Amino acid sequence: MNVVIVESPAKAKTINKYLGSDYTVLASFGHVRDLPPKDGSVRPDEDFAMDWEVDADAKKRIADIAKALKGAHRLYLATDPDREGEAISWHVLQILNDRKALKGVEVGRITFNEITKSAVTGAIKAPRMLDQELIDAYLARRALDYLVGFTLSPVLWRKLPGARSAGRVQSVALRLICERELEIERFKSQEYWSVLGHFIAGDGMGFDARLTHLDGRKLDKFDINSAEKAEAAKAAIERREFHVDSVESKPGTRNPAPPFTTSTLQQEAARKLGFSAQRTMQLAQRLYEGIDVDGETVGLITYMRTDGVSMASEAIQGARNLIGNQFGGAYLPDSPRIYKTKAKNAQEAHEAIRPTDFARTPERLHRLDPDQRRLYDLIWKRALASQMNPARLERTTVDVAAKDRQVILRATGSVVLFDGFLALYQEGVDDRSKDDEDGGRLPRMMKDEGLRRGPVTIAQHFTEPPPRYSEASLVKKLEELGIGRPSTYASILSTLRDRAYVTMDRNRFLPEDKGRLVTAFLESFFARYVEYGFTAGLEELLDDVSAGKIGWKEVLRDFWRDFAAAIEGTKDLKISDVIEQLDQLLGPHLFPEGEPDENGERKDPRVCPSCGNGRLSLKLGKFGAFIGCSNYPECRFTRQFGVANDNGQGTAIGEDGIKILGEDPESGEKVSLRSGRFGPYVQLGEAEKPKRASLPKDMPPDTIDLEKALALLSLPREVGLHPETSTPIQAGIGRYGPYIVHDKRYVNLPTSDEVFTIGLNRAVALLAEPPKRGRRAAQEPLKAFGEHPEDGKPVNVMNGRFGPYVSWNGVFATIPKGTDPQSLTQDEALALLAAKVAKGGGPKKKAPRKTAKAAEAETAEKKKAAPKKKAPAKKPAAKKTAAKKTAAKSAGASD
Repeated sequence: MNVVIVESPAKAKTINKYLGSDYTVLASFGHVRDLPPKDGSVRPDEDFAMDWEVDADAKKRIADIAKALKGAHRLYLATDPDREGEAISWHVLQILNDRKALKGVEVGRITFNEITKSAVTGAIKAPRMLDQELIDAYLARRALDYLVGFTLSPVLWRKLPGARSAGRVQSVALRLICERELEIERFKSQEYWSVLGHFIAGDGMGFDARLTHLDGRKLDKFDINSAEKAEAAKAAIERREFHVDSVESKPGTRNPAPPFTTSTLQQEAARKLGFSAQRTMQLAQRLYEGIDVDGETVGLITYMRTDGVSMASEAIQGARNLIGNQFGGAYLPDSPRIYKTKAKNAQEAHEAIRPTDFARTPERLHRLDPDQRRLYDLIWKRALASQMNPARLERTTVDVAAKDRQVILRATGSVVLFDGFLALYQEGVDDRSKDDEDGGRLPRMMKDEGLRRGPVTIAQHFTEPPPRYSEASLVKKLEELGIGRPSTYASILSTLRDRAYVTMDRNRFLPEDKGRLVTAFLESFFARYVEYGFTAGLEELLDDVSAGKIGWKEVLRDFWRDFAAAIEGTKDLKISDVIEQLDQLLGPHLFPEGEPDENGERKDPRVCPSCGNGRLSLKLGKFGAFIGCSNYPECRFTRQFGVANDNGQGTAIGEDGIKILGEDPESGEKVSLRSGRFGPYVQLGEAEKPKRASLPKDMPPDTIDLEKALALLSLPREVGLHPETSTPIQAGIGRYGPYIVHDKRYVNLPTSDEVFTIGLNRAVALLAEPPKRGRRAAQEPLKAFGEHPEDGKPVNVMNGRFGPYVSWNGVFATIPKGTDPQSLTQDEALALLAAKVAKGGGPKKKAPRKTAKAAEAETAEKKKAAPKKKAPAKKPAAKKTAAKKTAAKSAGASD
């Protein structure tokens, strides 16, 4: 008997079918032990001695492995083929040795890049020893992350209230997001105008050309920056005749992109499918571990955590055969296309992510759920296209000139001469320029050919700031900088969201005040450790450890020497000192200088706009950072942390925290949108205690106009009189969101907008519904999977108070954050339930039903065991006078 250890139960199930009855395949369910989350788990003073603790959930799994090894001949450690997989195998081996469970058992490490029968059986025939250098690299990385997290985070907690944690790579990713936001806020939009002329060639085909020269001079982008100049340019074109001045055609080629690596898969899945990095990795894991295809469980893609872009020779041959058969010889290169990675610090020599069998087309895989099919389709097409011929293009540039050459316009276009790989796949783009001058198809034209002029159009434009990072563009940036590893990107981005350092706005990262303060703090006091070059340099050192070029403890010693000194340097810092330092650092950003007035003088941006003589500065309160006046409490002016801009990506509120929306038609007072320490609100007038209304969460500040502001200020509003009681029903927005109320009965509304639109009939219907108290009525499942294979009980996805979960016979398994419950497959649901059961959350077991005789016997036994009650002692008769008084007192108490 042989025992094989893998990481997941789905993988174990697939491999067990390949190996047969002579093998027992068990899952470790990932890591089985880790550093305890407390001080002292890594001890630099003891040459970085490390304590390890077996996970409580893993103890039973280790016991199962030890039990299976009794009488076994061999143990195969078959965890994933990367550093983490090597580390899991090392941990399992260490624990089994400690338990003396390996007497007489041969141990071998095996890896395979794809879960197919040939790959697995081939690996079994060629076991190796554990790779100590990969293990050392894991130990160094784990120790570094622990030392940074458990040393730096407490400094943050003490010196910057509200901060939650700081991680080695997480902090650098946060810095990228915050720096991009600074760029956006500092950006000053510039106006420019485009002038387009429509022309018709001799064959009757029309095209557009953009004005490039006026009055004999080449135009810069901002030379035409007003409507007046644009109209003058338009008139100059309209009074001239034009001809073709020059035609230039350049042939070109566009080569296919290489097959996916982990990061490029995450980027492309975000661009084309809208998947988060976490969702992409969940789906890819499932495709790798195995899907039921024609009655057989088979891994559909190769290992999905990789930096490599190469493919195995047999995979290349399979792709070439399919290209030749499906597309024809014109699309097949004479020789295979070979790719080499360009990513900085690319490490493990794995294959790219590709299908395990190109003949298994997406159309054949009927058992995949929609999201799995879409991701597999993307992987299949990208890998297949990488072995196709390039596309051949012809880029044509035509200059159109007036006879006096005082006015010249230019048209550009591309013609696809041969589509090549574009017949199958085209790579997505993060952010296309809106001013892309590439046109479409152009007519055939000759030099000096006369042209008929059509209409001339002008259009106003404004320059735009760089876009906020999406998941795809942030992963790409991290990879370019050599920061982090493919397997870590999804968890890094999730951690930033979970810590509330960032939020997502239209699938873009928006830093929260808390995140910006943490970044500013680290840049002020730990600048070296959030430098991009330093973090990338550490990654290179870890690669050197895995290559055997440097010892892992040497890396830790060099790092800890300087890092410990930096921590010690913050020991005597006071919170007030920190806030003062951050105020100085963020001052140019929080209080930018305005435009000079007509006398050339600039207004001091720190002067309080409310009292006129107070100074504005950064403050730290119970609810985070805000801007406040030095004359507090006499002056209570506050505004939110951050500044305004005019580019549509920031707040709509002005730099002084105020935006005038208009006048109230009834009172004539100003209605303003303001930014306070507790968030944006609208205000009527400037009285000592003006009427105010906070903006609900589902109403962004940039959507608030005068009409909406007046509606908010008018709340609560009367919906009408209840037909049964003739008392009013009111609608409003309160602490717990939008509601209606009648006779002290509150009912929540789904959206804030409904507060302003709800009518009497709907309000009465909502109030008539029974209150949701006590035991909840049985709810309909979000998704039903049918019967569980063990007991036939139903397996459903339900919506709970804390999010969606999988339910089966009293077992409730939480669905991971970021996972769409509707896209969950039955196998994934069963895996979640199995993990929950392994943690001790087993199914409910009913007590055996008692027979009538057994029930009678149990009752008789209870009666015998019950102590006999003594008869109460007789009380002496009370005197008549006392009885009368007692009766009188009792009567008085009941009135």
